[in-house]
Amino acid sequence: MTSAPPIVLPDEFNAAAYFIDRHIPEGRGAKVAIECGDIHVSYRQLFGRVNQLGNGLRSLGVRIEDRVFLLLLDTPEFAVSFFGAIKIGAIPVPVNTLLKPADYTYLLNNSRARVAIVSQSLLFHVQAIPKHRLRYLETIIVVGAGSLAGVVPFEELTQKSSSALDPEPTSKDDAAFWLYSSGSTGQPKACVHLQHDMVVSAERYAKGILNISENDRCFSVAKLFFAYGLGNGLYFPLAVGATSILLPGPPKPQNVFEVIERHRPTLFFSVPSNYAKLLSNPPLDGREFDLSSVRHAISAGEALPATVFHRFKERFGVEILDAIGSTEALHMMISNRPGAVRPGSSGTIIPGFEARIADDNNRTVAQGETGNLLVRADSVCAYYWNQHEKTKDTIEGHWIRTGDKYYQDEDGYFWYAGRSDDMLKVSGMWISPIEIEGVLIEHPAVQEAAVVARADQDGLTKPVACIVLRDGVSGTPELSRELQDFVVSRLPVFKRPHAVEFFPEFPKTATGKLQRFKLRTAVNR
Repeated sequence: MTSAPPIVLPDEFNAAAYFIDRHIPEGRGAKVAIECGDIHVSYRQLFGRVNQLGNGLRSLGVRIEDRVFLLLLDTPEFAVSFFGAIKIGAIPVPVNTLLKPADYTYLLNNSRARVAIVSQSLLFHVQAIPKHRLRYLETIIVVGAGSLAGVVPFEELTQKSSSALDPEPTSKDDAAFWLYSSGSTGQPKACVHLQHDMVVSAERYAKGILNISENDRCFSVAKLFFAYGLGNGLYFPLAVGATSILLPGPPKPQNVFEVIERHRPTLFFSVPSNYAKLLSNPPLDGREFDLSSVRHAISAGEALPATVFHRFKERFGVEILDAIGSTEALHMMISNRPGAVRPGSSGTIIPGFEARIADDNNRTVAQGETGNLLVRADSVCAYYWNQHEKTKDTIEGHWIRTGDKYYQDEDGYFWYAGRSDDMLKVSGMWISPIEIEGVLIEHPAVQEAAVVARADQDGLTKPVACIVLRDGVSGTPELSRELQDFVVSRLPVFKRPHAVEFFPEFPKTATGKLQRFKLRTAVNR
């Protein structure tokens, strides 16, 4: 474990009191907590609305440990709903806003939520589900509902509720909220996070690595329902009295640039695919986009190619700090540090956490050897809801198996080598898809690259390169051969892709994380 001061919290602890209430006696009531377009919400207003929502939920019969389903866009109502539920000891369950009714049917029934808070533009997803299929849902609270029949308008519920509310005297080890895994490798699992988890992530990463302060302004491309975005855009700024900048709509490059230039964030959080899209967006009318307010850009969700790091720094003068986190660990576990970035790596272990790389027999591997990454962090979820065996397979005492393959260099930097189930064994040797992808992305015709396995006519595993081309480039047999030769020019011949397939775009989660299992299905049809 790298040294860090211990985090000491009282046994009786409510996260809403820490992230919301304390700012009033500490004198930040008039300070802007959230900016969302033209909307500005002060810390005093946020405090009052959180209390009103908490009282409103209680009036609907919501009690301690009841789940409250959140299908919400990135607006101030998300913050109000999330912490309003936590304040009364209920458990908010934020979910992906880009799913289908069948997915929401599963999530509503799996969480057993009796109350759902839904943005009006997303309501049709829930209304499309036959009522007899929802075994627990009783009440839908709609943000922006007006006078819709059969639902409770959010504004009406909060306005008629008191703005005075004492926090439920929960334990620091009580369940506080659930986050469903992103679904990049299968059926979502609910990670049960505790009241103290957000404090740990804020202290260890936001303060310890980013040196966040109340003068910062945080803007996250990753949405709030995602573990990465929840920290970036909500509890990180609230931990220190900073300002969160929210974008309810899609993070298209033009939208992202407009938010940065208008709201002037100091901390910008995104994902590798979005950084690549920003780089593909040319200057507007010959004028370069102004990112001068950004003191740190942060990346997570998937490995950041070194070429994207260099191109972004060269064009915008901003260094990207790549890191690795997970829904289970809540936020970052390993990160590059300001002024000490090693492009292409995930960085070093965050002080206060531990990491080890082990083989399939759980023996620590030698330095430089690839193995399974295990991490010890007090922000890790307690368990998966109703997934006893999966919990035991993943969480081993104080350690969690991340499912990632890594190796560590002589300076302590961790290098991503793919998911445990994505590694390919070709001709008896392990091949990292990430290594091949890192070469392919350097080719001038390639915008995105992913390598997956396909069995040849003998049933032997061969790597297939899946390619999204840059605008104006056509996928031809000649280009396929050129890309294969390009790989061989950089890597041993056994790492040459057996085939190249072109895609208009890759299947991804709502937060931009590649869904590799869908690519595997596509190339094996």
